[in-house]
Amino acid sequence: MDKVWINQGDIILISLRDFQDDKADVILKYNTEEARNLKAYGELPESAKINETDTFQGSEDELDVEFDIDEI
Repeated sequence: MDKVWINQGDIILISLRDFQDDKADVILKYNTEEARNLKAYGELPESAKINETDTFQGSEDELDVEFDIDEI
């Protein structure tokens, strides 16, 4: 498997480890078009900016995005 660099502002899919709750693995790095589709489908907050370093704008509460791995 090739290494893929993750930068600030990238949209990624992670998987929490069953045996280590405090660790996760990066499953996929979405390209710009895929990230736009995720936003259009309502999978990303409206405040998400695609292809920009500052990815979210809003209050501090909006920056905490929780994922339920069972829903994926």
